[in-house]
Amino acid sequence: MNVVMKLMAGAALVAMVSTSVLAAEGGNARKGKYLYKKNCKTCHVDGAEGNNVTPMSKTQGQWDRYFEKDQHKDKPEVWGEYSEKDLKDIQQFLFEHAVDSDQPETCG
Repeated sequence: MNVVMKLMAGAALVAMVSTSVLAAEGGNARKGKYLYKKNCKTCHVDGAEGNNVTPMSKTQGQWDRYFEKDQHKDKPEVWGEYSEKDLKDIQQFLFEHAVDSDQPETCG
């Protein structure tokens, strides 16, 4: 029984550490939410050009891959409008409120 408890504690620790590693290092989720609502949400609502996209549209891993590889491939010029810090902030907000996060959020 003691071995099972140690294994469960170890698995929980690994999960917690790996989740925090995936997030955008140095990102500020509060600023990211502001930037997302101000800039991204204009195109990413029902009926708009970019369709409805919220933090809950993807998992944390999918958001990380999006920022690492996809980089807004349907309209890449949008990506160049933001500083690296702004993109990290937006990524942090989306990651922290993804569908599989502790605090899923739609972005109000």
